[in-house]
Amino acid sequence: MKITQKDRIINYIRQFGSITSWEAYQDLGVMQLSARIDQLKKDGYEFRTEWETKKNRFNEEVSFKRYYLADMVAENMNHIPRI
Repeated sequence: MKITQKDRIINYIRQFGSITSWEAYQDLGVMQLSARIDQLKKDGYEFRTEWETKKNRFNEEVSFKRYYLADMVAENMNHIPRI
């Protein structure tokens, strides 16, 4: 059975907690992360995103999204006591 890019993305997020387009390209060889995320949403996955800003090699600020699986966010909050 061939592992799809969508499978790689879900496995990566489950292993590392989140993914950015740079990580998808560098670690998984996925060039169009947002297109795969859109497909995953159609498959029923829910994502939470955060914008991040960093400086590139020209010292210019660049912004990009970091994707989290919404169900993992809820799972990982269970250890926090409710007040």
